Amino acid sequence: MPPEQPHQIECHLDRLLAERGMTLAELAARVDVTIANLSILKNRAKAIRFSTLSAICRELDCQPGDVLSYRTSDRRTGS
Repeated sequence: MPPEQPHQIECHLDRLLAERGMTLAELAARVDVTIANLSILKNRAKAIRFSTLSAICRELDCQPGDVLSYRTSDRRTGS
């Protein structure tokens, strides 16, 4: 089996929370997800349930594309 490639999805929860004056703990309580799981999502998650993403978007009044974005090779290498 080939080695797993790192994904190129970036999570923008920190920025969205700061813009809304909300803490990670507050968001966790509102979406009924542990702080630890939201922290994993911010830093190294490989997957997210659509129900969790929907709840995050509902509570932050945003779209999925505001929470997650795809990092192209150009941004990673600077070329």
